Amino acid sequence: MSKASNGPISWVEVITSVQRRWRWSTAEEVRLVEEAMQPGMSVSFVARQAGVSPSQLFAWKRRMLEGGHAAVQADEDVVGTSRVRDLEKRFGDRERLLGRKTMENEILKEALDVARPKKRTLPLLSWSDAAGR
Repeated sequence: MSKASNGPISWVEVITSVQRRWRWSTAEEVRLVEEAMQPGMSVSFVARQAGVSPSQLFAWKRRMLEGGHAAVQADEDVVGTSRVRDLEKRFGDRERLLGRKTMENEILKEALDVARPKKRTLPLLSWSDAAGR
């Protein structure tokens, strides 16, 4: 290969295999997010330096801003307390409705048992009883 200029040689990395996922420690994730939040630093630059996807670093940053250290550690989104209260109220309402319907179902079953005529069993006559009459 011939060099077109006398400038520095740039390196190209060729990835030839699929690599396993990295598991970043919580402390490392927090450090990278804090580094990306420094004045003059960009998320993409910090991600390139650390070898992590910029979208992953953006997700860690969003979670950290929303819920702090606990959200990053759990690797979950943070839900506001008002949303949790709303969902708990809806769940309680559904539980009460289910209980009411279950009770109605039991009452209807009992009503059917009372309303159905009982089948009366007649005593069977044997041939010996019929001959004696």
